[in-house]
Amino acid sequence: MKIKAIIHPAEEGGYWAEVPIFQGCYTQGETIEEVLENLKEVISLYTEDEPENISLNDRVVELTI
Repeated sequence: MKIKAIIHPAEEGGYWAEVPIFQGCYTQGETIEEVLENLKEVISLYTEDEPENISLNDRVVELTI
């Protein structure tokens, strides 16, 4: 199953991410790498899969200019 996550820069610094297919599925982190790791954890809660079984291959990043 492929799931899209969107990573946003946070106004106060760092990043936050959402998984639109899962209502209320959000996470945050100081770095992109931290957000990606947090995404694995939060997605595992919705899919009932172990975080280590989730691989994040592609990113959809929305930037505000």
